[in-house]
Amino acid sequence: MTHILFVGFGGCIGAACRFLLSSTVQRLLPLAVIPWGTLAVNVIGCAIIGGVAALAETRAVFSDSIRLFLLTGVLGGFTTFSAFALETLRLVRSGDALQGLAHVGLHFFLCLAAVAAGDALVRQILR
Repeated sequence: MTHILFVGFGGCIGAACRFLLSSTVQRLLPLAVIPWGTLAVNVIGCAIIGGVAALAETRAVFSDSIRLFLLTGVLGGFTTFSAFALETLRLVRSGDALQGLAHVGLHFFLCLAAVAAGDALVRQILR
């Protein structure tokens, strides 16, 4: 139960930070065609999760609860893309480059298809 609280509290912080950063960037670039706020969140989240994971793995400075709070909670709430990128890096580093590529491809195509399916389903229901 304690781990759930660590993740939940961290997720609340991460989601609030994502909203603040993304909306700030979008406000600074109002005419941009690309959603720069989302890109900024994903790039920053990936840089942070890379550093925190490296620190956790090489120095063992975080307890399991703190790792859950930071990696799963804060960064998971900030951007799940960072977790996806870290998992892909781990696959590639372990010598499974083909699995890493499959991981990327499956996420891209299945998630895009899932968004399209969810959109189509709701639009059909609302007709």
